[in-house]
Amino acid sequence: MDDYKSSKEAFVSGMTGSSVSHINMISMVALSSIALYSALQSRLPPSKSVHFRTEWPILILPLLLSMTLFANSPWLLVLILLFPTSLLLLIPSRELGTPLPSNADRVSRPSSPKHTKQATSPGRSAKASLIAPLPALTTYRAHMILMTILSILAVDFPVFPRSLAKCETYGVSLMDLGVGSFVFSHGVVSAIPLIKDPSHLTAPLKSKLVTAIQKTLPIVFLGLVRVLLVKGTEYPEHASEYGTHWNFFITFALLPSLEILLHPFITNIPISLLGSLVAVIHQIALSFFELEQYVLISSRTNLISANKEGIVSLTGYLAIHLLGLSTGTILLPPTPSYFRRRQRAPLPQKNANVDTDTDNDSDSDDVNHKVFPKSQGKTGPQRQNDKTAIELCSYAVVWWVLMGLSQALGIGKGVSRRMVNLPYILWVAAFNTTFIFGYLFLDIFFFPSSSKTVYSSISNPEVSPDNSSILRDQHSPPLTGNPPALLEAINRNGLVLFILANIATGLINLSIPTMYISDPLAMLILSGYACGICAVAWNFRDRRIWQL
Repeated sequence: MDDYKSSKEAFVSGMTGSSVSHINMISMVALSSIALYSALQSRLPPSKSVHFRTEWPILILPLLLSMTLFANSPWLLVLILLFPTSLLLLIPSRELGTPLPSNADRVSRPSSPKHTKQATSPGRSAKASLIAPLPALTTYRAHMILMTILSILAVDFPVFPRSLAKCETYGVSLMDLGVGSFVFSHGVVSAIPLIKDPSHLTAPLKSKLVTAIQKTLPIVFLGLVRVLLVKGTEYPEHASEYGTHWNFFITFALLPSLEILLHPFITNIPISLLGSLVAVIHQIALSFFELEQYVLISSRTNLISANKEGIVSLTGYLAIHLLGLSTGTILLPPTPSYFRRRQRAPLPQKNANVDTDTDNDSDSDDVNHKVFPKSQGKTGPQRQNDKTAIELCSYAVVWWVLMGLSQALGIGKGVSRRMVNLPYILWVAAFNTTFIFGYLFLDIFFFPSSSKTVYSSISNPEVSPDNSSILRDQHSPPLTGNPPALLEAINRNGLVLFILANIATGLINLSIPTMYISDPLAMLILSGYACGICAVAWNFRDRRIWQL
């Protein structure tokens, strides 16, 4: 057992990674699969039912192939997916209709006595914006979760190229990107309370911290359980990843509380600037205060030094979280400038009277009327996806340019996920902003009517920065094929699926010597694993198992 454990640790250690262009091309497979699916949905006659067995091979199997059998030639898989897509584009798009205005109108009215009670209860903000359905965000988050879930097991098999495994100290790889993307994605949806409730930023820090800690305690518990299981079963571990006891669950649990501590700063400066400042300060500490040498050279003599990677990288992950939060304030409102304008507007009174007339009231007094373009009826403004796409594209260009400059100037000695240095932060921000833009572009291109989501206002919705149920009212019928039902199911319970995938990965590794498994058998195991995780998501697609 000790010999195999040592061999397995060596199997996943000492990696130097691949290239940014290679990682981008592998990730392009995800966009290509969505393009094919969207072409099928928008060009062919609609199906009366959605089937797991038809969505899985189009949406999930290409992702698995992109990191295994096609990992060294992902462009070929992209061409295979885009060829039928291009043929389908020759068929005129069918009329998809515009169902969302009526949906928005319906959810703007109280649907139950419970809802009415919440709407009129004192002590709450007068009114909050409904975060309308955003298929591009659902698709992006689901694909990010899937790539992470697939890679954490695939890396244990030889069929997964070593260049895609986590780098030891410097370098870029698919798995290095997955960790940062998970944090960035959570930052995006963490913008929901800020958008829905104008007074959230200025609410008492103590009450917000208590709430955040209560919600994340189960994740801390999971992190501690993982430590005990790893130590107790002599499971192969990579100490230079987070340290001896630290793990990603602990990092993930601390970020919401750290964000709340920065709320006083967010009220005064742009979140993107704040995130950039945190990233720069972190890099200064690494480069000029010997923090980098501490991580790379210092021996593990106490509890702090034993977990030096997890502790030091926490500031970098906070910067990534903040840049994701900034992206969320651009992506989620109907117009990308909405949050910035509301930051400059007077906040509403905490005990303001509720007015259900959406034409005469708004989130922040009259700011909605200045920010939101008027639309017909009482359903509120239309989403300006074109302006959002332009701003996302602009930010993506900025992050890529800054990353290139950091590389050219030798800042941080290269990208390092181990320390989450400035080049890594910029890479994660550039990649995720680019691919969110890509999903939004496909949504606009294939579903132009459905993408013009109509907003309304509802009083006092329950705010929870997590999965798709916060982006779509639970009583609303699904959009026609957009987003895919399977991806929406994965997004709905993403954190639970990630935990389940970690458990399954551990059990599989304890049951078979994965590093000695042939490629055909490895693909069979990985396909069954992927199918099983997706089946769980599918069976719970109408219910959220755990709300964070």
